[in-house]
Amino acid sequence: MGCAGSSQTNGDGSIKKIGKPKSWKHPQPITRSQLVQLREEFWDTAPHYGGRKEIWDALRAAAEAELSLAQAIIDSAGVIIQNADLTICYDERGAKYELPNYVLSEPTNLIRDSS
Repeated sequence: MGCAGSSQTNGDGSIKKIGKPKSWKHPQPITRSQLVQLREEFWDTAPHYGGRKEIWDALRAAAEAELSLAQAIIDSAGVIIQNADLTICYDERGAKYELPNYVLSEPTNLIRDSS
């Protein structure tokens, strides 16, 4: 498996970089407040599915940050990214962390909250 630094590299030796998530569509159009509620529920329950709390915290911070800051967070936490959009990641111990699209970006069918 190697050290954490070497497992972050691609086959050509370059560091795997975080990229923008692909666009996606929620099964039904949802409002921003519904999206926020989905995200809160996910982050509140995610540590119960396994893995380490500090990695979940780092993944949340990265998911909510700009790309350059997200990259720094992921690198400093020792998170190994399988998919550049952060949907599948691992920690140094091999625990898998799966993030749903709705915590990483907004759906294409997001509707405005009525105010």
